[in-house]
Amino acid sequence: MTVREDVVTAPARLPVRTGIAWRPVGFVVSIVSVVQAVFLGNYGLTADELYFRMLGDRPGWGYTDQPAALPLLARFGAAVFGDSAWGVRVPALLCGAAVLVLLAVITAELGGGRRAQLLTVVAVASSPLGWGVGHFLLTTSVDMVVWCAAVLFTLRALLRGDGRWWIHAGITCGLGLYVKYMILLLPLVWLVSIALLGPRSAFRDRRLYLGMALGLVIGLPSLLYQVTHGWPQLEMAAALGREEGAENRSLFLTNMIVLLGPAVLPVWISGVVGLFRWKHWRPVRGLAPAFLLALALVLLVQGGRADYTAGFLLAVTAAGAVVADRWISRARWRPFVLFGAIGLLAVPQFLLTMPVLPEKLFARYPVASLSVETVGWPAMARQVSEVYKGLPAAERDRAVVLTENFGEAGALHLHGRQFGLPAVYSGHNELYHWGPPPDSADVVIAVGLSRGTFAGWRCTTAAVYDNGIGLSASKEQGREILLCRGRPQPWQQWWPAQRRLGGY
Repeated sequence: MTVREDVVTAPARLPVRTGIAWRPVGFVVSIVSVVQAVFLGNYGLTADELYFRMLGDRPGWGYTDQPAALPLLARFGAAVFGDSAWGVRVPALLCGAAVLVLLAVITAELGGGRRAQLLTVVAVASSPLGWGVGHFLLTTSVDMVVWCAAVLFTLRALLRGDGRWWIHAGITCGLGLYVKYMILLLPLVWLVSIALLGPRSAFRDRRLYLGMALGLVIGLPSLLYQVTHGWPQLEMAAALGREEGAENRSLFLTNMIVLLGPAVLPVWISGVVGLFRWKHWRPVRGLAPAFLLALALVLLVQGGRADYTAGFLLAVTAAGAVVADRWISRARWRPFVLFGAIGLLAVPQFLLTMPVLPEKLFARYPVASLSVETVGWPAMARQVSEVYKGLPAAERDRAVVLTENFGEAGALHLHGRQFGLPAVYSGHNELYHWGPPPDSADVVIAVGLSRGTFAGWRCTTAAVYDNGIGLSASKEQGREILLCRGRPQPWQQWWPAQRRLGGY
C-alpha cells in the first residue's frame, strides 16, 4: 500500500463519525483477551513487575522513579487474583482490552466504519505493543488507556464542537499523572498545534480551561510529591538519558516501526498524511503536527524512548485505518493484501512478545524479548536461600541480602518468602530510601554486586548464579553471589555511596 493523492483526499460525503461495530470488535477483543489470559502466568514476572509488586507493599503518593498507580495495581492484582504472575498481570489484561475498545471508538469518531474499526483493532492487537500492553503490567499498559481516552475526548471536543469533552479530557490527564508524567506531553503539543493550525476558537471555550484546572487539581498530590521531594523524576530522567539515551536515539526509528510492526507502518503514515489533507478532519488536523512535535521532543529531550510516543502512534493508526479502508475498498484484492500482511507478521510478533515458547529455546537462540527477563528468578531465590541456610545460626540472625538492582530485589522479596530469606535491601532507585540495613546486621549476602562495592569487608564467593537453563541473555547469569562479613564502618556512613539511579 502506498500513500497517494487519491488515497488521502476525502470523499465528498465522508461522515464525521459512524456507529461502533460492537459485535465484531467485541469478538476480536474477546479472542485476544482469552489468548492473553491463557499465557498470563507463563514464565515469571519482569524486573519492572517484581519492582512494582515490592513497592506495592509500601504504598505512597509517589516514588523516586514513578507515580503511585502501578505499585497499587500490582498489589491489588496480587491481593484479589493471587500473589503470582497471573494475579499481578490481570490489571494489564483489562488494560489491553480497554485500549482496543477505545481505539475502535476513536476510529468511529473519525468516520471509520466496521472494516476500518476492525483494521485498527486487528493491527494493534497483533502487534508487539498490543500483546505487551495486555500481558505485562508495565507503565505503558495503563498509560495507553489514559492516552487513548484523552485523545478520544479531545477529538470529540473538536469534531463535535462540544466543549464538555474538554472537561473529560482534563480529568483523564489528571488521573494519568498517577501513572506517568509523560501524559503532560499530550495537551502540551496538541494545544500548540491548535494555536498554529486551529481551530483557535477552542481557546474561547471556558470549559477548556475548566478541564485543565480539574486535571491539575486531581493530579496535585502526585505533583506535590515531586515538589516536596526535590523533583526526583527530573533526576531520574537525566540518569536514564545518560544511561540509555545514545542507544535509544540511534534505534528510535527502528523502535517506532517495531512497536506496531512493519505491516502497520503504511497505515499510520497514511493517518498522518490524511490528518493534514482531509477537509473533514480539519478541526483535528492538529493531531498530526502534535504527533511530529512529540517525536521531536522525545528524541531530542526525553532520551529517545520510542514508546513515549506510543499514545500518539495509536491515534494516528486509527486515522490511518480510515484512510486505508477507502484504499482497500477500490479493489477486491486489496483487503487480502493489507490484512494478509498484518496476519503474516502477527505470528512471529506473538511468539517473540508472549511467553509461549519453551524457555530453553531462548538459551539456544538468544533474541531481544521482554520474556527473557522473566526467566530464572525462583532459581536465584533458591540459591540465595542455600547460602543463607548454610550460615551458622548466630550469623543468620545478623544477615541481610543486598542486591545490585530492583529486579533482583523484587524477585528475592517475592520468592524469598517461600525460602525464608531475610530482609532484602538495594541502593537502586526508590529502594535506596528503604535502607540502610539495621545496625545489628553485619553479614551480607550480595547478589549482582562486585567485590569493589565491599572495600574493607571480608568477602568470599558463596555461589555463582545459574538460571537453570543456561540463558546467557539474562544479565544475572554467571554473576557471583558474595558472602561478606566484617563491616568496616556504620551503615549510615556506608549507605550513601550505594545509591544508583537508572533502569534495570
